[in-house]
Amino acid sequence: MRDYQRDPLGFAANCAGKGGIVPIRLFFYPCVFISHPSFIEEVLVTHHQDCIKPFFLQWPFMRRLIGKGLLTSEGEFWRRQRRLAQPAFHRERISQYGLVMGDYTLRKVASWQSGQLFDIHEEMMRLTLEIVAKTLFGADIEDTAKEAGELISIILEPFEAQATIRWFLHNHLPTPVNRRFHRATQRLDEIIFKIINERRAQPSDRGDLLSMLLDAQDEDGSQMTTEQLRDEVITLFIAGHETTALALTWTFYLLARNPEVESRLAEELRDVLGERAPTVADLPALKYSENILKEAIRLYPPVFAFGREAVNAFEIAGQPIPVKSQILIFPYVVHRDPRYFPDPEHFKPERWTEEFVRQLPRFAYLPFGGGPRACLGNSFAMTEALIILAIIVQQCRLKLAPQKPIKPRPSVSLRPEHGIKMLVEKRA
Repeated sequence: MRDYQRDPLGFAANCAGKGGIVPIRLFFYPCVFISHPSFIEEVLVTHHQDCIKPFFLQWPFMRRLIGKGLLTSEGEFWRRQRRLAQPAFHRERISQYGLVMGDYTLRKVASWQSGQLFDIHEEMMRLTLEIVAKTLFGADIEDTAKEAGELISIILEPFEAQATIRWFLHNHLPTPVNRRFHRATQRLDEIIFKIINERRAQPSDRGDLLSMLLDAQDEDGSQMTTEQLRDEVITLFIAGHETTALALTWTFYLLARNPEVESRLAEELRDVLGERAPTVADLPALKYSENILKEAIRLYPPVFAFGREAVNAFEIAGQPIPVKSQILIFPYVVHRDPRYFPDPEHFKPERWTEEFVRQLPRFAYLPFGGGPRACLGNSFAMTEALIILAIIVQQCRLKLAPQKPIKPRPSVSLRPEHGIKMLVEKRA
């Protein structure tokens, strides 16, 4: 456990080097590290009904924050919630959200000045927070959405200590961190319930995600309760900006280190778009741009690890998986396997040819998970990331400033340990 806490990514890579399936024990939890694509497929697809989400999603902080949202719910209740939420992410809706993504990005870039120094992670977090607030809640509550974002920052602070004794103490004892977490969560609930109740009193489709969730009906005509809506809204609010912000942060870091890739990207944007901003309709033509994002989240997947818990015993490649086993999957490690990604440590967007994708094992690349529990918002996230990437590169060059060595820090997600300082250079 000490080795894992000291270096989770290195520990997982060491396990992968000992085989595609490695049983270990962390504290008193029996665990299995899975790193071979076919074994991952068995967990996520073949035996998905024998597994639930892992134990650490049932800790008090997580239960209080997410409740029974799509991230944590199981069984028929999860299937019902997924059916109700699915229409909010249909292609037509995402096209409408694309206008918001473009407008907010243009406004962000207009606020930058040549020579300005900032932390690109902080800038992307602010931008994606504004976008998810607009697409989730609508334009009429931007001030409230800003407060909700600040509260979520407070709420997520203790999650930095996961897999440590401090995490256990904060979850179970009234420490200052525990009290601050619950105060912020209570205030966030007040905001969310107020918005939901006001919308129920004056129902209308305002073109946002909340309108879709309020109007959604299951096959029997039932709708989400206020409590269910609250859980889904908070899940979407948190997941809807953190992961995209990190994908973009690492992308701009890699572009700054590989100027020849950045030049080719700028050339594609000139050829396809000229001087106009991109729309959702333009995205299929931005092939190299998409390949850059794919390669960036191969190297630095925001969700660097996830897991399952076995509720029924089964076997993988002759290895028994007993009941209560915690099954750990690290996309960060799988994505760097040289068997599937030659020269895996290097940033090579050109590797993503149609032929390469065809021969890639199905679960060798899984930035959005896989199987029935794959991320519902993956199209939303990729659309948002592509539009933001295209607009920023059209108008700016971002260069790395002198700073401490940049290292990934696995906590709630894969964040840069000290942020990433960058200098803006506006294009003529």
